[in-house]
Amino acid sequence: MTVEPLRFEDGALLILDQRALPGEERWIRCVRPAEVADCIRTLAVRGAPAIGIAAAYAMALVDGERGEELGSSADLLRSARPTAVNLAWAVDQVLASGDPLACARRLHREQDAADRRLAALGADRFQRGDRALTHCNAGALATAGYGTAGGVLQAAWERGRLERVWVDETRPLNQGARLTTWELERAGIPHRVVTDSSAGTLMVRGLVDRIVVGADRIAANGDVANKVGTYPLAVLAERHGVPFYVAAPVSTIDPDTAHGGAIPIEERDPSELGAGLSAVNFAFDVTPAELVTAIVTEAGVLEPPYEEAIAGVASR
Repeated sequence: MTVEPLRFEDGALLILDQRALPGEERWIRCVRPAEVADCIRTLAVRGAPAIGIAAAYAMALVDGERGEELGSSADLLRSARPTAVNLAWAVDQVLASGDPLACARRLHREQDAADRRLAALGADRFQRGDRALTHCNAGALATAGYGTAGGVLQAAWERGRLERVWVDETRPLNQGARLTTWELERAGIPHRVVTDSSAGTLMVRGLVDRIVVGADRIAANGDVANKVGTYPLAVLAERHGVPFYVAAPVSTIDPDTAHGGAIPIEERDPSELGAGLSAVNFAFDVTPAELVTAIVTEAGVLEPPYEEAIAGVASR
């Protein structure tokens, strides 16, 4: 199964509007960087690798005749969502290139190849009959068309090593229930949705063999920022002896951020939790490195001590 979350055609970036899924497959045509930034900010396109690729294509839409500049467009795009390091990384890649569109297309191709490499490495950790739990959406919609954590699940299924996927709803916007289930259904992978608060019950009953999640930023010490609710899963996994894997491309690793406490955590509009509520709406949380069994990347599977493993990857 291949899902295209975005594509560049006839001088425009076409974005599959993930806010409308699974009910409707609706495409948004963007011809200006500000339109792409708005799609990123409002979650029409989401997932750390996907928003990085979208931002790269947005830089190719800069039009000097309209008074747009690469530098100001880059600042606008970087500010759209602060936690996912892939966004700023992709923008910087384009700025350093001589051809924004060629760079964006290259990053798109490389992400697809990275997804497939890390998915194969992650599937190596599975055994026949495994039941996996995942949180949020880190499949094809969140990357370049194959997926990180979702790609691992698909590769494990194709090898006959995956029996079922438990899908957290992922509140408050239900990326798991809406998007991950949509991907799994298209791939023919058996799955069942569970409330986020059901994870402990599943584990204590012996119904989860491993957990696989994506990441929006990985610090130099191995701390992982991902969709809020990931940290409690890791704590429960430790308590019940369930392996907890993070699947992410090398571009999600931020060697300049020493630890998770230095990762900026996005707070979204409280109205997403319900009209008129006084609320705090964190979009991400940080899972300490000591709770992570391994980090699966296209460059290899990183294991503790993470400082050493990450430094080795960063140096390459």
